[in-house]
Amino acid sequence: MDQRDYFVHESSYVDEPCVIGPGTKIWHFCHIMKNCRIGSRCNIGQNVVISPDVIIGNNVKIQNNVSIYTGCILEDNVFCGPSCVFTNVTNPRSEIVRRHLYEKTLVRRGASIGANATIVCGITIGHYAFIGAGAVVVHDVPDYALMLGVPAHQKGWMSRHGHRLTRRDTDANWVCPESKWSYREVKPGVLRCLDCDEDAPVPAEATDTAIQT
Repeated sequence: MDQRDYFVHESSYVDEPCVIGPGTKIWHFCHIMKNCRIGSRCNIGQNVVISPDVIIGNNVKIQNNVSIYTGCILEDNVFCGPSCVFTNVTNPRSEIVRRHLYEKTLVRRGASIGANATIVCGITIGHYAFIGAGAVVVHDVPDYALMLGVPAHQKGWMSRHGHRLTRRDTDANWVCPESKWSYREVKPGVLRCLDCDEDAPVPAEATDTAIQT
């Protein structure tokens, strides 16, 4: 009898050894390669490939047709939109072996990557950053930054709840229109949330503001 506490669709392959956390679901036509570490409560959509030694945190959502290559680390609560692209070699050539040159790409907690975006290897995407659909990211991204275009440039700030920050209160703090949490640019290019510990995820009671009274 299968004693796994995670789900793998019968059309998918999971190579051994791998570590997969409880409550994770791996859907149709996926290939999880050896030595991957995938956290709990993740949702991995159709036709996803996760290469050897990739590290994925808890509650990560990976939509259809995404390939995550060796060298990538996705922290907790990351969202990867459909067909977004990761790379792991800066100058690939079919004839030249560069496995020893795989570069690290780090996607920090709570960040979102839009559909068809491309993340060029060797960079860090900050906490709760938001990469727009189709953007091509070629350098490090600050926490909470909204990145758009080809190549991507910062076009503003995003709240933890996924809203572009456009309104300020009487203290000149940015205010999220959904959660009403405040954000302050503590120095040029550095945004911080005033209502939640920067080292903590969004509290459970604040994850569904629609049911709050």
